[in-house]
Amino acid sequence: MKKKVLFCATVDYHFKAFHLPILKWFKEQGWEVHVAAAGELYLPYVDQKFNIPIQRSPFNKKNIGAYKQLKAIIDENQYKIIHCHTPMGGVLARLAAGSARRYGTKVIYTAHGFHFCKGAPLLNWLIYYPIERSLSHLTDCLITINKEDYQLSVKHGFKAKQIEHVHGVGVDTERFSRIEGFHKSVLRAEHHYDQDAFLLFYAAEFNRNKNQQLLIKAMALIKEQVPSAKLLLAGEGVLLEGCRQLAKKLGVEDMVHFLGFRKDVEQLVKMSDLAVASSLREGLPVNIMEAMACGLPIIAVDNRGHRELVQNDKNGWLIGRNDLELADRIMALAKNNNLRRQLGLQSRRIILEKYSLNRTLNEQKVLYAKLMDEMEVVQWAVH
Repeated sequence: MKKKVLFCATVDYHFKAFHLPILKWFKEQGWEVHVAAAGELYLPYVDQKFNIPIQRSPFNKKNIGAYKQLKAIIDENQYKIIHCHTPMGGVLARLAAGSARRYGTKVIYTAHGFHFCKGAPLLNWLIYYPIERSLSHLTDCLITINKEDYQLSVKHGFKAKQIEHVHGVGVDTERFSRIEGFHKSVLRAEHHYDQDAFLLFYAAEFNRNKNQQLLIKAMALIKEQVPSAKLLLAGEGVLLEGCRQLAKKLGVEDMVHFLGFRKDVEQLVKMSDLAVASSLREGLPVNIMEAMACGLPIIAVDNRGHRELVQNDKNGWLIGRNDLELADRIMALAKNNNLRRQLGLQSRRIILEKYSLNRTLNEQKVLYAKLMDEMEVVQWAVH
């Protein structure tokens, strides 16, 4: 009988966006791959997919039904490995897998950035810290994707059997690569941007955490000095309309382009000059890693995820939540093409050294192999 692995997250798009390579790897190893998450997306490399109504809020009553469905699925399928992602996917899967662990199932949880961290609101600590700490008892392997979360887990006595740090989900450095000259000119022409425009790019959901208002305010401060600047904001969300109104109020509606949901992020990044990031909290942001792989300098608000990727004066700058500081940094790069190039080359080098897809896949494979070896030892001892 084939060995089975279950991947669980709040929504199925999480797997499409971040984990298809590892699903593919399990299939190549001869495993039967199952996925449990809310949504009806088609996912390749998946033998069975369960649409479970997991909700993001820990207080939503629908999560009770989601837990019951998930427990029934786990009890029926006798998984060898359960790997859960996202806060609520991680909560429900670990609770539902309690009895399965007694029969040898290994449970892995990847924390894509704890909601409690240095500088996080007290409410986050009061709600999410006790949950994660208590559920660590039900975790065979806790994977963190930044150093701060790793150190926090160890320092605060999380009881997972093992706590590991990997360098995120990785970036395809062949797909996301640096282009210059003619190739960049072609992309700009296709997207109707002038060759001499100074393009800033940020892809993120419009919500309080992503804080696009800071970027729009900075554009208002540079509009006289850098009139060729264009801020490209890809994404949707509840604060999108408010950001449109802010751009209009500040007189920069022609400088701020709201692109909506895009499937051509790869091209948008490659044709840009600079990546900016205004989020207040990050685990290890893929959008910044993709921009770095494309050889862009980075200006980002100082937080734990950005600190992992951005080194001051090497590949960009970390800044405070200050539109004046952001505006100064943007103007410095707008006026210095050589500096942009130097910082951008370092960005790509950092990605190649630590965060390429092949490197991060190998890190994950090592962890999986270790768990598989442990299972073989247990099975041999039982027989």
